[in-house]
Amino acid sequence: MAVSGKEKVRFEHSELHGYLKHVHLLVVDTGKMDIIPKSMQLVAGRIGQEYNQRKNRKGTYWEDRYHATAVEHGDHLARCMVYIDTNMVRAGVVSHPSMWSFSGYNEIQEPRRKNILIDYERLQGLFGAGTYDQLKSSHREWIEEYLVDGRKGRQGEWTDSVAVGSKVFLEKVKSVMGFKAKGRDIIKGDDGYHLQEEAASYKVLFEAEKGDIGSEHLFLGHKQ
Repeated sequence: MAVSGKEKVRFEHSELHGYLKHVHLLVVDTGKMDIIPKSMQLVAGRIGQEYNQRKNRKGTYWEDRYHATAVEHGDHLARCMVYIDTNMVRAGVVSHPSMWSFSGYNEIQEPRRKNILIDYERLQGLFGAGTYDQLKSSHREWIEEYLVDGRKGRQGEWTDSVAVGSKVFLEKVKSVMGFKAKGRDIIKGDDGYHLQEEAASYKVLFEAEKGDIGSEHLFLGHKQ
């Protein structure tokens, strides 16, 4: 399964016991209004339709709507990417992300020549790596550090937050949200800050002008 469009940076899907349980997407926000929610609507609709046709069933396929989290570049983006890559490790299915066929880890460590899912050049640029080999090396180190760290539980900052990053970044996000940010506190975590939200849509976050935040620095982790 793939997602079309220039907004795509990297993609991973996770299957468990033959069923598509959930999907993680990490994409670049280019500033085009509604491009991400409309893409998610297309992906969710097509998957549900094809599954129902194949299984000769009716009804809703997905359990819930997708959740969007704005992620600041730099270390926060790296942590988000590692969290996605180690999804099946946390699920107890494999001991290393390289052992999972559909992992984004393998997509980065062994770049495809055909049916490419990742904009490798763009990804390299986002981290300021001089060469792609440098990015691969850093990526391996991030994964290994995570695996030996011992914190392998679900991290709510990626699944329940409106935004993750520095305090300055989150203040900008709150400013763009306007009255919708009322009552939502910036919470300090072990490795940064996050803006808590129970159910946020992409529109709520970015229906205002993105120039106040700087759309070139926004990356979204989506979970279905």
